[in-house]
Amino acid sequence: MAGDDLLIVAGEASGDLHGARLLTALRQRVPSIRAFGLAGDELREAGTEAVADASEIAVVGIAEVLKILPRAREIFAQLLEEAEARGAKAAVLIDSPEFNLRMARELSERGVRVLYYVSPQVWAWRKGRIRQIVRYIDTMLVLFPFEEPFYRSHGVEVVHVGHPLVDEVPELEHAWDHRPPSSEVPVRVVLLPGSRNSEVRALLPRMRGAVEELADKLARDEEASARALEVRLIQAPGVAPETFDALLDGCRVDIERVPKGRRYEVIADSHLALCASGTATVEVGLLGTPMLVLYRLKWSSYWLGKLLIDLPHVCMVNLVLEKRVVPEMIQRQAEPGPVSDEAMALLRDPDRIDEMRRDLQGLRGALGSSGASERAAEAIARRLADLGVG
Repeated sequence: MAGDDLLIVAGEASGDLHGARLLTALRQRVPSIRAFGLAGDELREAGTEAVADASEIAVVGIAEVLKILPRAREIFAQLLEEAEARGAKAAVLIDSPEFNLRMARELSERGVRVLYYVSPQVWAWRKGRIRQIVRYIDTMLVLFPFEEPFYRSHGVEVVHVGHPLVDEVPELEHAWDHRPPSSEVPVRVVLLPGSRNSEVRALLPRMRGAVEELADKLARDEEASARALEVRLIQAPGVAPETFDALLDGCRVDIERVPKGRRYEVIADSHLALCASGTATVEVGLLGTPMLVLYRLKWSSYWLGKLLIDLPHVCMVNLVLEKRVVPEMIQRQAEPGPVSDEAMALLRDPDRIDEMRRDLQGLRGALGSSGASERAAEAIARRLADLGVG
């Protein structure tokens, strides 16, 4: 029946993955659910009928958002039209607050119950948005334990479900345990330039330059513990392969493209990750691989963000562990020279490597117990039952 249609809106790769796991668990509880909405490859594979593709609105930075605004408005209108045509009683909005908080308002005003999965970081910046959340969102499902008391203090119905990556990311053997760099074993570096087109275009050229410089440093430094460098690249599914081809054309270092199914294996088998700030840092941290986190926006977006954001760190691993465990290379520090210098210094300092790895061991416990997708699905199933769905 029409009431069993559920709108799901995921505007980026991590939300797409979390949404797919959630939908799979939800269908075990509410088999009649028919999901439709803004989806990527993972949600499609889980059975979501895509009104539009999530990659179309996946950008970082205020200036970057302006470029895709016309298409975002079209998608926004299409989703609302489809929700009305199907008579949807509820929606699950996943992360992407710039898009989804506006969507929450429009849906709520149409009588649609709004369940929000993966909290906007209102505890960090633009705290005024809490008024929108109180007014338009029925239930907030949060990943991090410190988010629950924040929302409760503002009168928001909130459920702490834990982080789904605790289940998604396996515990694997590490390169440092069995293949530390030496004259026989090359340094293995993995690049994770992000899941959005704007991130990849901003960071991959700088990562490329950094590994080119690192290869030169390793080759000529007599004190280096290794002389060779192997570089591998994790390609986000929401970014066209042609984008990576163009950005890597003419690179002086061979860069191996990693098949989708080997992502975690390759990260664990690397001595160092160069990683975009975002969900990927949590994946790398759970795998225990030392990393440098790169964060770079257009300067207009960066300075505006600095005025609005009140956080001690930009990397979620550092925020969760409440200390600067991994270096953050921000803006000018994210250029090839500083990144390669920091990478070289880290690789040549075994005590620093050991300390970082010890600190990262605490990340899994800090993120909570396994079963996040199931707990989120159970909370949503209860809300849907109240609406007579299923």
